[in-house]
Amino acid sequence: MVVLNRIYTRTGDKGTTALAAGGRRPKYDLRIEAYGTVDETNACIGLVRLHTSGQEIDAMLGRIQNDLFDLGADLATVETDKPLPYEPLRITQGQVDRLEQEIDRLNAELSVLRSFVLPGGTPAAAALHLARTVCRRAERHVVELMERPDEKVSPESVKYLNRLSDFLFVASRYVNDKGALDVLWVPGQNR
Repeated sequence: MVVLNRIYTRTGDKGTTALAAGGRRPKYDLRIEAYGTVDETNACIGLVRLHTSGQEIDAMLGRIQNDLFDLGADLATVETDKPLPYEPLRITQGQVDRLEQEIDRLNAELSVLRSFVLPGGTPAAAALHLARTVCRRAERHVVELMERPDEKVSPESVKYLNRLSDFLFVASRYVNDKGALDVLWVPGQNR
């Protein structure tokens, strides 16, 4: 369990931050950027939830917020050959599967999509689109990190972010009156 009894530590005053299993990295390090962008995605979802209170989708978003903390812990705990004194928290295939099930559940009720969707419609939908774009940025950072030969990233982390951005898109349509309030792209409309 995490205990936070003091918020400022001054340990980052020289531009570094601690990883979960020890060691320090510059605050601009790609791993820090990756889990920082996961945290930003979580904050965006918190804003979405201001508009979804009492709705079925709010419980889904609450579970996702918890998962994103798991993902941040996963990314902050670098795999090494040395055993840790605790079992590191990792994203699981079960979390990915749950997202897929929720995507399928919501998508089954949506109207057929005949064009790309512009971010907008209801306030919840606009906020979900913002969360989706931040999630995609997090995914790009994690994939880049995964490609580095000196870094290890669980494949489930990438899968989770990929499914999450899909979920956020489907959820944006769902809160837009199941697609009826979607704002559709009209190619070349303003030529």
